[in-house]
Amino acid sequence: MNREEEYLEIMEQVIAEGSYKPEWKSLMNAKTPAWFLREKLGIFLHWGLYSVPAYSNEWYSRNMYIKGMPAYEHHVKVYGKQSEFGYKDFIPLFRAERFDPKEWIRLFKEAGAGYVFPVAEHHDGFQMYESTLSHWNAKEMGPKRDILGELKGAAEDAGMRFCTSSHRAEHWFFMGHGKEFDSDVKEPMTKGDFYWPAMPEPDPEELRSEPYPSGEFLRDWLARTVEIIVKYRPKLLYFDWWIQHEAFKPYLKKLAAFYYNCGEKWGEDVLICYKHDAMMFGSGIVEVERGGFAEAKPYPWQTDTAVARNSWCYTDSLDYKSSREIICTLLDVVSKNGNLLLNIGPKADGTIPDGDLAILKDLAAWMKRNGEAVTGAKVWRKSGEGPTKSAEGQFADAKEVPYTTEDYRFTANHGNIYAACLRCPKDGKFLVRSLAKSRDQNIPEFHGLIRDVKLLGYDGALAWHVDEEGLHVQADGFCQDAEHDLPVVLRIVPE
Repeated sequence: MNREEEYLEIMEQVIAEGSYKPEWKSLMNAKTPAWFLREKLGIFLHWGLYSVPAYSNEWYSRNMYIKGMPAYEHHVKVYGKQSEFGYKDFIPLFRAERFDPKEWIRLFKEAGAGYVFPVAEHHDGFQMYESTLSHWNAKEMGPKRDILGELKGAAEDAGMRFCTSSHRAEHWFFMGHGKEFDSDVKEPMTKGDFYWPAMPEPDPEELRSEPYPSGEFLRDWLARTVEIIVKYRPKLLYFDWWIQHEAFKPYLKKLAAFYYNCGEKWGEDVLICYKHDAMMFGSGIVEVERGGFAEAKPYPWQTDTAVARNSWCYTDSLDYKSSREIICTLLDVVSKNGNLLLNIGPKADGTIPDGDLAILKDLAAWMKRNGEAVTGAKVWRKSGEGPTKSAEGQFADAKEVPYTTEDYRFTANHGNIYAACLRCPKDGKFLVRSLAKSRDQNIPEFHGLIRDVKLLGYDGALAWHVDEEGLHVQADGFCQDAEHDLPVVLRIVPE
């Protein structure tokens, strides 16, 4: 019996002995981990071979083999023809010589993150962990370190939850364009080869498209994911797109049953984060890529987004978001019962780029002052007020949302109501209309009594009162400080 067969045998045995079966009706019994409901901020990590060329985005391995793509032209100009220097030749250049997992985790924890989500294997097929199923991994090649294992150890030592993601599904076609001309992606190609199977790229919208992933590839995908679960015990598992393809359904159900039964054996709740309705609603955590919802949801969900608009990995041309945009996104998401998974893209040598680092430090300072409105927070009776509405759906972060001084997002925590003003008024005058004395006692916005109001981070004398217009707060001089270009938070203490 080879190693793949051994992992699949382990999977079958765990499913046979466990309470979860590979059926949606069974998988819908899985519970959301309590820690996920409390820890509202996680850190995603896209780091791998694509960090070496650091050009365009993390799809370099695909695009460098497509004639006419900027990455193709860049590759020929900088590295030579693809037949002479292919994607695999980046492996010896990926040394990670300055990678310090403890320092990474320290930065993430200070920024207020409660969990970390490194990508175990991206579409390119290079595993960032020690594997017995493929030699093309970071322990045997490149850095010659078990990146995933080191991050897991550092995270758990610091009290953070370790999670991970697999983007292996897309590898079915990701290197396929390299067969269209003279490159190092060529036949004969057998299972175990780095570029295998390099099939023609399907229409991403056609979920029954031919050629179907073969049974050989699907078993390989399944075994690789089982290996990650067995060796690293992630608290959450994330899948990128294309597992919603029809061919993956029976394999995905088995994988979920195995993983959820493993969690049961470990004595903890675990779940899969999924996109594009790849799983039955209620059998995992709904994931929205670079987007969110217009209104609060009655179920927990997560959005994954990056510090830059144009790439998930480090490149030399990142279009960074501002710290205030990211903090506004965090507040908007949490007010609607969601979590923010914020992506950081380290350099190939293992250092955090200055732009990413600046955002992490701004987050750390902001969360130190305002984190009580985020970590452990629950939704209030409404998510927000103001003229600016959030877009519904994915890929909605192409430009910054122009929030105003009238835009607030609400949470409830520690027996308090929190009203986050998404743009601090320069005159220091706040008006929260949702806390007004109701004109109609039958349909009040808020019907309670307020004992005290505190502007987090403000030590001056705070004046406040409530009338039929709303809660009025005056904080002289506070918003004139450049530091308070970021959102600010009012703590409302009820009687």
